[in-house]
Formats: sequence, C-alpha cells, structure tokens
Amino acid sequence: EVQKHSVHTLVFRSLKRTHDMFVADNAKPIPLDEESHKVKMAVKLRTEYGSVLHMPTLKENLREKGGPNTGDPYGHKQYSGNQGQELEYLITGTHPYPPGPGVALTADTKVQRMPSESAAQSLAVALPASQSRMDANRTAAGVGDIYRHAGISERSQPPGMSVAMVEGGGNKNSALMAKKAPTMPKPQWHPPWKLYRVISGHLGWVRCIAVEPGNQWFVTGSADRTIKIWDLASGKLKLSLTGHISTVRGVIVSARSPYLFSCGEDKQVKCWDLEYNKVIRHYHGHLSAVYGLDLHPTIDVLVTCSRDSTARIWDVRTKASVHTLSGHTNAVATVKCQAAEPQIITGSHDTTIRLWDLVAGKTRVTLTNHKKSVRAVVLHPRHYTFASGSPDNIKQWKFPDGNFIQNLSGHNAIINTLAVNSDGVLVSGADNGTMHLWDWRTGYNFQRVHAAVQPGSLDSESGIFACVFDQSESRLLTAEADKTIKVYKEDDTATEETHPVSWKPEIIKRKRF
Repeated sequence: EVQKHSVHTLVFRSLKRTHDMFVADNAKPIPLDEESHKVKMAVKLRTEYGSVLHMPTLKENLREKGGPNTGDPYGHKQYSGNQGQELEYLITGTHPYPPGPGVALTADTKVQRMPSESAAQSLAVALPASQSRMDANRTAAGVGDIYRHAGISERSQPPGMSVAMVEGGGNKNSALMAKKAPTMPKPQWHPPWKLYRVISGHLGWVRCIAVEPGNQWFVTGSADRTIKIWDLASGKLKLSLTGHISTVRGVIVSARSPYLFSCGEDKQVKCWDLEYNKVIRHYHGHLSAVYGLDLHPTIDVLVTCSRDSTARIWDVRTKASVHTLSGHTNAVATVKCQAAEPQIITGSHDTTIRLWDLVAGKTRVTLTNHKKSVRAVVLHPRHYTFASGSPDNIKQWKFPDGNFIQNLSGHNAIINTLAVNSDGVLVSGADNGTMHLWDWRTGYNFQRVHAAVQPGSLDSESGIFACVFDQSESRLLTAEADKTIKVYKEDDTATEETHPVSWKPEIIKRKRF
C-alpha cells in the first residue's frame, strides 16, 4: 500500500534529492597534481623546445641562478654549444605569449617562437672570441641576427614581426616588436542620398520591386496580392495586375523578351505578357511559398527559390523544370544569376550560401560563415565579387570560389535586402526601417537613413523589404512596410567640404571567418 504524504513533505523530499544530487559540485576542476604537471611540462619542453635546449648559456645568468639546473624546474641538462670555452651566450626566442586574444598566459597556454637549430649554431660558430668579450653584456641575439648569419633573408621571418633594437639601462636587448596593424584605406567620397518622393497606392506591405531595362517604369509586388506598374519619372500608377491569391514576393522584368515574371506565397510562378497584360505561362513544381526569382542574363532560364528548401531552374519557353537545386536544409530566401561561373547563388535560412553549377545542377561551394539567416545577396555590377546580408554581418566575397573579403559590421538588424551600383555604393535595408549606405571597397558606412513612416501607419510598420537602383543608378527605390515606395536621389548640392568623410584611419578589426 502506497503511503500518502502531504504536498509539503513531497516538495521538501524532492528538494533534498536535488540538493544531494548537486552538492558534490561535479563541475569543479580536479586539483592540479604537481608530479604529473611536472612530467607533462617536461614532455612538452622536450617535444616543442627540444631543438633549442642545447643552446649556449650566458655565464652571468648561471652565476645569478646558481647553476644550470636551478633555472629549469624540469631537470633538463643545459648543453653548451662551445664546450671547453667560456660560456658566452644565451640565444633565446621571443617572450612567451598566449595563443590567441583573451587567453590567459599560463604554463599550459604559452607559445614561444624559437630560432631554428641550424641558424643558432651557425651564429655561435660565426662569433669570434674577441667580439664575445666585447658584447659580454648582451643577453640575447636578435632573431634578425640569427637569420642573417644563417644566410636566410629577413623576409622569411614569421609574418607580423619585425626586429627592433631597444636601448635601456645601458644594455642592448633585441626585442620582437609587432608591426603596426594595417589601417583602413581612406574611403571614396560619395554624396549623401536624400528622400525626394513617396509613392502610395498599395493596400499591403510592398514586398518586391524591379526596374525595367528601358528605365521608363518600374514594377512592385505587394501583400495585397497585386502587381502594380508605375511611371518612373512621375511616380504615377500605370497599371495593376491581379492573379496571385497570396502575397507577391518577387518580380522581375526580362531584358530579352516583353515578359514580366512574378512569384508569391501561393506557390505560383507566373509569366505575364506585357503586350496583352495577361498570364501566359505558369511554372508548377514548388511545394511551398516561392520567396524570390531571377532571370539568367544570357539564356532563357528562370531560377526561383522557395520555402520548400529548394531552388528550381525553369526553361522559360517550355515551362519545364530543368533542375531542382536541393541541398539547403531550410527555406531559400534569395537567389541570383550571372553569366560567369558560378551562375547561380542562393542564400538560405539555414545560414549558408551556396554557389551552384548550372549545367550539373549541383553545389560547387557552400559558405558557412554566417551565423544567422541569409536573406539577401547582391552581385557587384563590375567586380567579380558579391555581398550577402544577415543579422550578424554583411559579408563580401570573391568569385568563383567564395573567398571571404571583409565584414561590414554595424547594421544590427534583420537585413532583408541589398543593392549596389557601379559607383561602389552598397545599400542595406532592414526590417526595422533603417537603411545603411556603405563604400563597397573599404566597407565604410557613410550614411544611415531612417525615413518616417507614412502618416496613418504605426511606427512598428517601419521596414524595408526590397531596394533597387534604377538603370541610370541615379535613383534608389525602396519597397516598405508602410505600404509605400520611397524614391531617393543623390544630394546634388553636397560637396566633400559640406559633407566630409568622418573617417579616422583606425585599426581594422575584421573577423576572418
């Protein structure tokens, strides 16, 4: 028969069990055992510094320390390089330093660069006795001297280190001084951009935007399920297209044919004939919302990306699905095409960027550097480079292998969109309505914009979903959460004197991953 206890008793009994479980404090480090630590350090000395343990030792040091073994707690013999003569020199390497920033300097973590055995021996042989007596007060030979005596050029020294002779207290010590860290080059001056037009007409968030190749009009897609075509010069509405049954997430105008392509959260990809303003083709295959699309610049191929973790390549004419690019493990948020290899680039919520082989339909390279979703990718119009945007950083990469160039840090928000022009102005638009403008080459953030929301909207309805430069690259259009399209242009009155670059050549702090 089960004995019934009061709630009070049960609670205290479980508390006691919990206490008993954790009272031993299993996380405590094991106390250091002197003997085993000594063995460990002796082994470490032999394996890592064995090549320099035989080096000649300065007799003054021995006199101060009272014998060869007092300076070495691990009982190693000090071998003299010139036995039978007076002990003249102690050739040492650098001072001990930790293996990385933020690591405490302890016996276990310390790193020390030592000169090579052959170089040290050749130096000891090359020094005549008279010179030895003259330099009796010298405690250590510089690494540069060792390299020079060994006939090795100083350039082959470890990178980032330079040798300097430091005068102090009458003694000449050879000290290894770190070279001055690289400074950021002065960024190119760009005029600031200012808001000059707000276009309203959509009844929902404006999710995507594209400018036609002739630069006469532009097209937007919205959460109100419509696609609207606007006159670029006047900002007037020219046409509305209906047909999607959910939010329109991507639009693009073909430069090769009079077609407009759109995709949406209704899983549909549509091709509109702009001579008849009708849908002429559907591309069926995605199993979930389609988040973005792009056209190949030289062949009739359309690429779409979806929440079903795939990107699909379509033949524009036949509507056939040429390839399904699978490999991402979460929704694919953005896709871009280019004529050069790799022809397709995707960014995904699984935090990776993939560069694809269009012919084989397989991944060429996977970039795993981002720590959060990659919602935006943009290709530079002139350089063979691209940028990707994520809440952790904007990163620049080099084609074709996706070599990392630099981080653009400071836009601490969910970055929905990136755009870049030939002038080297990179624009990042974020979910909180902020827009940062950067110099592409140096990564300098020269302007930050947070435009006011449309009157009648909530402040929380401040968000930029898409941005694009027009074909002349003199205007910047943004698609926003307050149901408007905002048009920016460069401030013609600004000069480098009125808007100087508030740039200091500070030390570059770049993560290399």
